[in-house]
Amino acid sequence: MSVSTAAIDPSVCAPLPVLGQDVTVPLVTGGEVTYAALDYAASAPALQRVWDDVAAYAPYYGSVHRGAGYLSQLSTDLFENSRRTVAEFLGCRAEDQVVFTRSTTDSLNLLAAAIPANCQVFVYETEHHASLLPWRDAQVTYLNAPRTPGQAVETLERALADRDPYGPALVCVTGASNVTGELWPVKELAAAAHAHGARIVLDAAQLAPHHPVDIAELDVDWVAFSGHKLYAPFGSGVLAGRADWLQAAEPYLAGGGASRKVARRADGGVDVDWHTTAARHEAGSPNVIGVYSIASACKALAEAGFDNLVAREQELVRRVREGLAQVPEVQVLSLFGDDAPRVGVISFVVRGWNSSHFAAALSAEYGIGVRDGLFCAHPLVRTLLGSDPQDPGECGAPEAEPGERSLNAIRVSFGAGTPDEHIERFLRAVTELVREGAQWKYRTEDGRCVPDRGTAAQV
Repeated sequence: MSVSTAAIDPSVCAPLPVLGQDVTVPLVTGGEVTYAALDYAASAPALQRVWDDVAAYAPYYGSVHRGAGYLSQLSTDLFENSRRTVAEFLGCRAEDQVVFTRSTTDSLNLLAAAIPANCQVFVYETEHHASLLPWRDAQVTYLNAPRTPGQAVETLERALADRDPYGPALVCVTGASNVTGELWPVKELAAAAHAHGARIVLDAAQLAPHHPVDIAELDVDWVAFSGHKLYAPFGSGVLAGRADWLQAAEPYLAGGGASRKVARRADGGVDVDWHTTAARHEAGSPNVIGVYSIASACKALAEAGFDNLVAREQELVRRVREGLAQVPEVQVLSLFGDDAPRVGVISFVVRGWNSSHFAAALSAEYGIGVRDGLFCAHPLVRTLLGSDPQDPGECGAPEAEPGERSLNAIRVSFGAGTPDEHIERFLRAVTELVREGAQWKYRTEDGRCVPDRGTAAQV
């Protein structure tokens, strides 16, 4: 069993500098090693460029929109210029709005609060919980997991054909699966939605960091994504797209910034005139640094050449998939099959291993950070594992002891900042763990599989 260690052609693209690339972590077997961050799908490390931009701005931090001082005016300009940068990055149409939120989850909950009364929502069971769960006040149709991109379009067309054609409807779909990394046929789904009088929102949390997203070209109505997956720090997100539903809805949060005019009435009540711009849903003091960090990341990716970044990532995807294919005990999870285009997100299980045990050994013995669990996409992972929807298993919490089969999976994910060595180490580690077993004993503690300190395995 051999693993290719051929270096990636540096002419394709070098990895972008990210924070933490020189951080060392202890190994349970002794010594330290540079940490291999291969959990980009959860949170990508911030680009060094983004951190430097934020640090340069920090001394000039000030309140936005209503301050008369120089720093407030500077911060206001920076905030609104960031909105324009994000709009350009997403290829927004002239009439689109860019609303800043806390995350993808926040963005989709905002949209869920803004949909018209009696709106029918169509969502695949394959979605991340952020796009599966917000539609609690709507009539929701959950669509079964398709096994081909064409089947995804056909399933949606059949469901839309059976709906009430006179009421509002919304389709919610991911651009790239947070479990399999597979790209969904977004443009075709948007065409199907519009042909049946429905609108469509794209969950681009996993797509935007790995692949260009163009709202106008895809012809989607809204796009949602998070800064912390786009190489920016935590705490900021985006909902961009059509303004009419957002303008007609009550503000997502009531407060300062969302209101243009507030006056007492003679009867003791209050009259409020709300903004019709993006500010309508941005009440309170905004996260200026978070917003600026997203804009900085958008600029950095564009300036690095997104096509070059995509080409390099596809080379990493190829090498990881080929390396895992050399280990017969490894089963890579997929909806659309081996030939489906995908981003740098790959989930798998290992025969004879509890997934949390395997992930713990990768961390403790090799300094590799991956994710194990159901990845906040419980229905999808259970479908891919062939288990019953009622089977136990939680996101990140093992239900079995080390060595026993679990209903969870292991996810490795990477992107623009991933060096060759991290991929090589990961493939070597998988091969060695399967062939030779773990060097240490592990136990379950507080719902996590952890090394049993001071207790080496008998090998």
